[in-house]
Amino acid sequence: MAGDVKTRLAGVLGLEAAAGLHAGLVRHALATAVECGVGPVELWCAPDATHAFFQRCAREFGATLRTQQGADLGERMRNAFQDALSQDHALVLIGSDCPALVAEDLRAAAAAVRACDVAIAPAEDGGYVLVAMSAMHPIFEGIAWGGAAVMRETRRRLEALGASWRELPGSWDVDRPEDYARLRREGLLAEVLS
Repeated sequence: MAGDVKTRLAGVLGLEAAAGLHAGLVRHALATAVECGVGPVELWCAPDATHAFFQRCAREFGATLRTQQGADLGERMRNAFQDALSQDHALVLIGSDCPALVAEDLRAAAAAVRACDVAIAPAEDGGYVLVAMSAMHPIFEGIAWGGAAVMRETRRRLEALGASWRELPGSWDVDRPEDYARLRREGLLAEVLS
């Protein structure tokens, strides 16, 4: 895991500390999903679900482990939604690096997709921290993931498709050194690493 995750933070924190932060963020996201209580919790793993960390998460949080499929983030999200929707289940998908998301945010997304096809919460950096769907829409293909235009492009696609959708309040994620500084400043680092 060290060297594979939170690489933009590794220069500031070091490889091991960046991996430790990632693990804490994943555990925090799982705890938030469990606390939300709107449905079963799945942890979509990469490159597969066999790593001991994922196995511990499954035991600790009662999460079902799933293996991400796809060449990029868009394909991996699309495949997760196709899987859930093929079983007639709406899905609320959150990033593992969004410590400001709380259970109420996830409940709001679940409630929103009972009334529309898509609910999405933008990230301050131009992406999004949460997306939920109750009906499949082709919004993930051909996007430059990690760029500042992700949410803008997604809005454009949803409007062009005539999809019923709702934009939820935005939040922030932990990708860059300034995000890590904010995590510390807002008192969330201790919570994430506990």
